[in-house]
Amino acid sequence: MRDPYEVLGVPRSASAAAIKSAYRKLAKKHHPDSNKDDPKASAQFAEINSANEILGDEEKRKQFDRGEIDADGKPRFQGFPGGGGAGRGGPGGFENYTFRSGGGPGGGFGGGGFEDILNSMFGGAQRGARAGGGSPFEFDPGGVGVDLDLKVAMAVTLEESVKGGEKRVRLPSGKELNVKVPAGVTAGQQIRLKGQGESAPGHRPGDLLITIQIAPHPFFKVEGSDLKLDLPIALYEAVLGAKVRAPTLGSAVELSIPKNTSSGRTFRLKGKGLPKSDGSTGDLFVTTRIVLPDGNDADLEALMTKWRDRHPYNPRSSLS
Repeated sequence: MRDPYEVLGVPRSASAAAIKSAYRKLAKKHHPDSNKDDPKASAQFAEINSANEILGDEEKRKQFDRGEIDADGKPRFQGFPGGGGAGRGGPGGFENYTFRSGGGPGGGFGGGGFEDILNSMFGGAQRGARAGGGSPFEFDPGGVGVDLDLKVAMAVTLEESVKGGEKRVRLPSGKELNVKVPAGVTAGQQIRLKGQGESAPGHRPGDLLITIQIAPHPFFKVEGSDLKLDLPIALYEAVLGAKVRAPTLGSAVELSIPKNTSSGRTFRLKGKGLPKSDGSTGDLFVTTRIVLPDGNDADLEALMTKWRDRHPYNPRSSLS
């Protein structure tokens, strides 16, 4: 493979953040799902991931910079320090050793096999080697430095957040999924779908993280677990009193408006708000708003003129 710095297009002095940023941009650009007509995309994507496996891991990057591993992450043999006796004898002081893939007794380096040597070099980092026999070594490609989690936002209605339901979410790749929304979700809460994130050769698929957003409601405003509602009432309902229907998240309720109710008066409906984490429920606060009929009403104007002349009052006297 090419030099990982060259693959990611970063200088050797690049910071970890710069490397991560360069990787993400290239991975997005060359992802096979986004380049289905390009036969080279998969190979380029694999090369980008391999480069990031080295430069995205602090220790592997140091090993590469010191020349201890190559661009494929494989160790470069540089001879063993010290040593003596039976192992010595190569030209120029180079020490000759006979390696074997099995771990049984006899021959090899100090009586151990190739596994023992790699264990001493890498602290047991290899996986899949079985004692005895000649099974090949399998190094963990891992997910080092690779973030394959996919994050999307999904808007739900206020009613859906309370009752739950099923929503369809569209991913950046164009794929669509049906997502079960649990009852009682709140804004900012995340739903994790394992294995539904992005994929890369040699890595387990990432997860899909869905952040819940509550869409604005046409009637209600949310404040914590409480709801607020502006309820329009007629002028005569405010003066004479009335029973009016007020919406809730469930079925509508009948609210008694007392005589001489001013605009802005608030009524509290207990338990008509949102569910709380402790199992209780918030309240619904209904505020009256007196609404006059549209257009000019000659009869109303005559009545108000007569009433003003007989019963003048200043509702703003407390402000002076």
